[in-house]
Amino acid sequence: MDEKAYTPDEVAQIFQISKHTVYELIKRGELQAFKIGNKMRIEHTEIERFKENMKAPAKKQPAEPTSAGSNTNLPIRLSGSHDFLVEHFTKQAGKKLDMQIQPSFIGSLEGLMMLYRGQCDIAAIHLLDPASQEYNLPFIHQLFVYEKILAVRLAVREQGFIVAKGNPKSILDFSDLTRKDIQFINRQKGSGTRFLLDSKLSSCGIAPSKINGYDNEEWNHLSAASYISRGIADVTFGIQSAASHLGLDFVPVAKEQFDLVFRFTDENQQSLTDLIQYLQSASFKNSLQDLEGYSIQDLGKIIYQTTQTEELV
Repeated sequence: MDEKAYTPDEVAQIFQISKHTVYELIKRGELQAFKIGNKMRIEHTEIERFKENMKAPAKKQPAEPTSAGSNTNLPIRLSGSHDFLVEHFTKQAGKKLDMQIQPSFIGSLEGLMMLYRGQCDIAAIHLLDPASQEYNLPFIHQLFVYEKILAVRLAVREQGFIVAKGNPKSILDFSDLTRKDIQFINRQKGSGTRFLLDSKLSSCGIAPSKINGYDNEEWNHLSAASYISRGIADVTFGIQSAASHLGLDFVPVAKEQFDLVFRFTDENQQSLTDLIQYLQSASFKNSLQDLEGYSIQDLGKIIYQTTQTEELV
């Protein structure tokens, strides 16, 4: 009998994640798929293999008691928004602490939901609540009631329009995105950048259907900005550092708070404590360079914690 094969929609329902996350897992090679014509399919055995890999860290026996400053050697899973400082932090902390850190850049909302479901240890987020115009904390308060949660400020970032050098089409505000001669490239649903963009469009009374390319999505800032550098699109909405990486121009629009949310368990408690202490250290701050578009004045500041975490950090 032929083995059952599933569509990305069906896999998304099985794991209770978005279809976009399934495609990202396939893109990164974490989930193997094959094509029939132009349709993607995933075999049942591959789904079972992926399930076992997700369970693997929890199956390990608790490590023997260790001295302060050491870790249990369990891999730490970070999910959420893509950012160059997050990439730098995971690499530097991994080397400094001899720790395995597994980043998965799938967007702020999906990262926070994975943290809520216990499928990762850290979420990297910048989510604007449209009602309060406050970043991150409204979402944390809604999702986490009994868990051991601690949120730490990483940076304040500049978001705005990424355009070609010299801004040849004079793109200065959101109304310019509706012009017939403008081609836009968007970020995926669930990303913090998409949250901010949609909030700004709503406040300006601009319908997404008026923007050419609104439905064309990319999964990180650099990929979206590359459309501009290749001349495929005229503008995207993203962070200043992505524009700088590709020699593009940047029109600032807003500043946002980018935070790391840690969820403590018995297995990861020592590792997360070590990571937070390193994030707050002078050593890490001194390692940061080329910070155009970032403010790290509050780097390492604890902005929220539950009573259960007060004695940990």
